[in-house]
Amino acid sequence: MIFFKNIFKKSQKTEIDYSNLPQHIAIIMDGNGRWARKRSLPRSVGHREGAKTLKKITTFCGEIGIKYLTVYAFSTENWRRPQSEVDALMSLLLDYLKNAETHIGGKNVRIKTIGDVSVFNSEIKKEINRVTKLTSKNTGLELNIALNYGSRDEIVHAVKEIAKKVVQGKIKAEDISEEMLNDKLYTSDTPDPDLLIRPGGEKRLSNFLLWQSAYTEFWYTDTLWPDFKEEHIIGAILDYQNRNRRFGGI
Repeated sequence: MIFFKNIFKKSQKTEIDYSNLPQHIAIIMDGNGRWARKRSLPRSVGHREGAKTLKKITTFCGEIGIKYLTVYAFSTENWRRPQSEVDALMSLLLDYLKNAETHIGGKNVRIKTIGDVSVFNSEIKKEINRVTKLTSKNTGLELNIALNYGSRDEIVHAVKEIAKKVVQGKIKAEDISEEMLNDKLYTSDTPDPDLLIRPGGEKRLSNFLLWQSAYTEFWYTDTLWPDFKEEHIIGAILDYQNRNRRFGGI
């Protein structure tokens, strides 16, 4: 057992069972815009504060032994937002990538992306490739950043890849399996999330990891993402450790 003092509740020691940690945590980073609006600030300020929270939470997850962290950064639907906000998000993304070494605090973090990154401009794609290569040999936490990601789009993409093989005669339709489809997903080399956290008060998946979340435990908080702290991760993990995961069994 590991004990954390004065981080979850000042009046108690918080106890995490390291033998029962979620291997993979996914987070829908929600509430940046509302955080800014409550303070009469531009939404871009909220997104910048959210980026600071991501750095803090990534560092903490690595320190306590989480192996995989997947965060929903920019969805396929986010392109519908006002162009000024999309531009601000792209600028923030580029800054994050260019300064990835600083943002991950020199930690042993491996950064990857999931989603269709082909739509981004050449500078962003160059930085994605650079950061992925730069951190590829790191052996600590794997941070998966979902960019231009939508789970329905991901599943359609996987089905099309399998259909090509059927048309080419490489496989038969009856050979298609869950494992085959899973291998064509963006997350094929990452285990399914054990725990999905959504700040911001909403209680929906918003087209995030639909296939992968078949047996994921969900945890919600009204706290907006820029205000999200290590104590919330601890609370989510403690709740997770008190659940009985049966995976359809008894």
